[in-house]
Amino acid sequence: MSVNAMFRRLVNVGLIMWIAAGSSPVSARDWAENWSTPLPDPLLARPPQLDSDKILPGDPEPYFCNDSIASNHADLTLLTLSDAVDLALCHNPQVQSALAAIKVQTALVGESRAAYLPTINAGISRLHQKSEYPESRFTVNTERTNDSKYVTLTWRLLDFGGRNANRRSAYALLEAALASHDAVLQKTMANVIGYYFDAQTAKASREAKEKNAALALQTLQTTQKREAQGIGPQSDTLQAKTALAKAELDTSRAVGAYEKSVAVLVLVMGLPAQSAETQNLMLAQDYADAENTVRQDLATWLTLARDQHPSLLAARAQLQSVKEKLTVVRSEGLPTLDFTNSLYINGRPNQGLTATQTHESVIGLTMNFPLFDGFGRTYKVRGAQAQIELKEAELRDTQNQLLSEVVKAHADAIAALRNIDGSKQLTQAAQDAQDNVRRKYDRGLVDILEMLSVQMALADAMQERVRTLSEWRSARLRLLAAAGAVGLKEVRGEN
Repeated sequence: MSVNAMFRRLVNVGLIMWIAAGSSPVSARDWAENWSTPLPDPLLARPPQLDSDKILPGDPEPYFCNDSIASNHADLTLLTLSDAVDLALCHNPQVQSALAAIKVQTALVGESRAAYLPTINAGISRLHQKSEYPESRFTVNTERTNDSKYVTLTWRLLDFGGRNANRRSAYALLEAALASHDAVLQKTMANVIGYYFDAQTAKASREAKEKNAALALQTLQTTQKREAQGIGPQSDTLQAKTALAKAELDTSRAVGAYEKSVAVLVLVMGLPAQSAETQNLMLAQDYADAENTVRQDLATWLTLARDQHPSLLAARAQLQSVKEKLTVVRSEGLPTLDFTNSLYINGRPNQGLTATQTHESVIGLTMNFPLFDGFGRTYKVRGAQAQIELKEAELRDTQNQLLSEVVKAHADAIAALRNIDGSKQLTQAAQDAQDNVRRKYDRGLVDILEMLSVQMALADAMQERVRTLSEWRSARLRLLAAAGAVGLKEVRGEN
C-alpha cells in the first residue's frame, strides 16, 4: 500500500470514529444556544431508566408527570394528596437535580468505555520559508512553500486493570445515582405527605373553631331571647358575648395557621409562592382511611428498610466505587503498553521545511515503566484507602439514621392507630353531652357556664377526631417512606 493510500485510510478511519463519537454538522455556537439538544450515544452508556418511566414500589404502572395537573396547577383549587405528590414529583428541584446527576454519571460511564478505544489525531499545516542574503554581491532570494500532513493512531493495549477498575467504578457511581434518585423520590413524597397532613390538621382546627363560633353565636341568640322574655339574666347574655368574641378570635388564628400551612405545602411541592394561588387553594377531605392497618411488625419493617431502601443502596454503591478507585490508583504505578501508528508527509509538526518531499511511517510499541514519582502515588493510595473508611462510616451512619426513622415512624403509626377509636368515642360522648345540656338549658335546668363548657368540649373533640385521622394516615405513609416502599398506589389509597 502506498503512503498516500495509507494516509487517506487513516484519515477516513479518524473521520468515522469522530462522527461515531458524537460529531454533528451543528456548530458549537448552536450547541451553546440549545444545550438541551440530545447528543448521540455511540457507546451505549445511557441507562434504560432515563428512557422509561419510573415504577415506584408497589405500583403496577410506571410513574409519570401528570401533564394536566402540572400545567394547570395555577387553576387548581381543590388539592388532594395524590395531586400534591404528582405536583412535587414534577416540579420539586431536588427531583430534577437527582435526574441530572444520573446523566452526569452516564457521561462518566461513556468516558470509561471510551478508554478501550484507540485515539486518532490528524493535522495539516502550510509552511512558507523565504531567505535573503543582503550582503551578497548578487541578489539571492529563495522561497519555498510546503504542506505538512500527519495522522497518528494510539491504542493502549495493556494497563494491568486500571481501565477495568475505572469502568467498574463508573458503573457503581451510576448505580448510586439511580438509587439516590429513588431516595429523593421517597424523601420528596414523605415531605409532601407530612406537610399535607399538617395542613389537614390545621384545616380541621379551623373548621372546629368555625363550628365553635357558630355554636357560640347560636348560644348568644338563645340567651338574648331568654333575656327578652324575662326568663334569663343579663349576665348570661354577657358571658355568651364574651364566649363568641373568644371563639371568633380563635377562628381568626386558626385561619391564619391554615393559610400558613398551605403556603408551606405549595413551596414543598416546588411551585412558585404566589399569594393568590395560596388563598384559592383548598384541601380535599382526605383523612378517612382508618380501615388500613400496620400489618407487619417492627422487625419486618427494619428488614425491609435494610434490604431495599434506596439511600442504603446508593451508599453501598458509593462504597464499591471508592474500592474500585483504589485499584485504579494502584494500577497507575504498573507498566502500560501502547501501540502507535503515525504517518508524516513533508516533515513532522513544528519542524522546518524539508528540501524534498518526504513520506515517513512510524509503527511502534511503547512500554512505560513508572519507577519513581516522589512518593506521590503512595499518598494517593493512602487517600483512596481513607476514602473507603469514610464511605464505610457513612454507610453505617445512613443505616442507623434510616433504621431509627423506621422505629419512630412505626411507633407513631401504632400510637395513631390506637388513638382513632378513642377519638371516635370522645366525639360521640361530647356530641351527646352537648345535645343533653342544650335541651336542659332551653328548659332552664342548667346555667350558661355549663352550656359553654360542654360546647367547648364538643369543638375540641371534633378537632381531635380529625387530627387523629390525619395523624394515622400520615404516620402510615411516613412508615412506608421510611422503609423506602411508598408508591403512588399507597398515596391514592388503592387496593
